[in-house]
Amino acid sequence: MNLTDTPVTTPRPRLLPWLLRLHRPGLAVWAALVAVLTLTLLAMWGPLGDAAADGWRQYRACVEDGPCGYDQDAIIRYRDVYTYTTFAVIGLPFLVAAWAGAALVGREMESGTAHLAWTTGLSPTRWLAAKLAAPAALVAVGTGLLVLLHHLAWSANRNRIGTSKSWHDSPTLHANGPTTVALALAGLAAGALAGLLWRRTLPALVAGLGFTVVLRVAADLAMPHLWPTVTRVTGLDTGYVMEGVEVDSGLVTAHGAHIADPGCGPTFVEGCAEMYAKLDATGFYREYHPESHYWPLQLTTTALLLAVAAGLTVTAFALLRRSTATTRTPSPTPTPDPAPTREEAAV
Repeated sequence: MNLTDTPVTTPRPRLLPWLLRLHRPGLAVWAALVAVLTLTLLAMWGPLGDAAADGWRQYRACVEDGPCGYDQDAIIRYRDVYTYTTFAVIGLPFLVAAWAGAALVGREMESGTAHLAWTTGLSPTRWLAAKLAAPAALVAVGTGLLVLLHHLAWSANRNRIGTSKSWHDSPTLHANGPTTVALALAGLAAGALAGLLWRRTLPALVAGLGFTVVLRVAADLAMPHLWPTVTRVTGLDTGYVMEGVEVDSGLVTAHGAHIADPGCGPTFVEGCAEMYAKLDATGFYREYHPESHYWPLQLTTTALLLAVAAGLTVTAFALLRRSTATTRTPSPTPTPDPAPTREEAAV
């Protein structure tokens, strides 16, 4: 057999080493970011929190016993580190979305690297599955670790430091719970879908990031309505009791109706008692979520975000199959050879 007749087969790339080699810079940045935030949160949980708690105890002693010195720098340092770290944790989903749109899919579609991988025996569906599976695992583990450490650091210091954020403070609420992990996975799917739609780096980055911002805002608006609220009524001389996640508030009339609050204030404010008398108001009402609703709110919002992430992933696979499908053209019907002439038959 001639050597030139031997078919040349291109080996399929091994997926995991190929992905690690292709996205090594992104993996290094993610590992460094998770490591730095982990060390910072551990410091907040330990020495930074302890120093701030000692400073706060000194401050309380000064208020009770008279002028004295206290470690104000430790309190301010903890507050600043907490603020920066909290916003860094809740900002991770947007970073993931931008990277997924730009580097994970968009750049490969623009440069032709994806098509090159498809010609080496790797199907487009398997290519996208590998593209999403490994980053999803790294994003879920890394973000989940940071959310857990943030919750532990906040819980350890919430009753020791007077300047600690409340549980329903929006950045704290998301940095403490699984909604950030779910949003990061949704951002990964959104970025991948944007890369398949725009097939260019910069537009995919902007689209993936923009959709994740919209999704975060929508989740914030939907969260208070995903679980039944608690209604609390207070007297006109008391005003509202501010606690928990507020959903609605206003005035209660003598007939039990809920009406809008004119914004005057409690009855000890001049003119408010007369205004409430004209409105037939008897008290203030407030619909809100107490701290006991923390996990129901977290879990329902997380489930909603995961459902969106699943929908985006399914859409991305459907779009990829549609864009890479090849229509088979029917082979032409063979035409019979013409009948030989008399001269050809004689020969």
